Amino acid sequence: MPRTFLLFLISALLVFLVAASPSVSGKEFLTEKEIERIQEAQVIDERIKIYLEAASLRLKTAEERLYGKESLEGDPFEFFSPEDLLDGYYRILRSAMFNLDEAFQKGGVDPVKVREALKELKKRTESAGKDLEILKKLAEEKQKEELWNLVNQAIDITGGAHDGAESGLARLPAQPSDKKKDKDR
Repeated sequence: MPRTFLLFLISALLVFLVAASPSVSGKEFLTEKEIERIQEAQVIDERIKIYLEAASLRLKTAEERLYGKESLEGDPFEFFSPEDLLDGYYRILRSAMFNLDEAFQKGGVDPVKVREALKELKKRTESAGKDLEILKKLAEEKQKEELWNLVNQAIDITGGAHDGAESGLARLPAQPSDKKKDKDR
């Protein structure tokens, strides 16, 4: 894997990670089941997918809470506020970025798996950007300043992750299946 790509990815990630973490609560940001799935996922693309599914779930749940939908008894997010959920989203996305960075530093990681992880990160951050704009409007309407601040921090890290994924994909050699897709377009 090109050393310049690794250095670029690290510097891009650090720009967004150096900012103060919004840690709103002392609550664990992953459920026990999510932690178990992540520990079992030894391949980078699988691990990133699990992280990003967990992050998306927090955004969806935060939006539902802002619209007044209560969680069911026993729901792992039963006692989480929208602010807790946004904090969890931020921390999960940061963890996913750290995991991707660590995979590069280890060396010997299958570039196809890295490419798949970057594609998933790009796709999910595009979707999350739209969800975050909705949450930002809801926070403004409900005059929830702390939530609005957390949404803006989440927008920043999401943008950084998306830009890093795009840059990484541009720098990684295209796979044969990618070249065929580009021809078909």
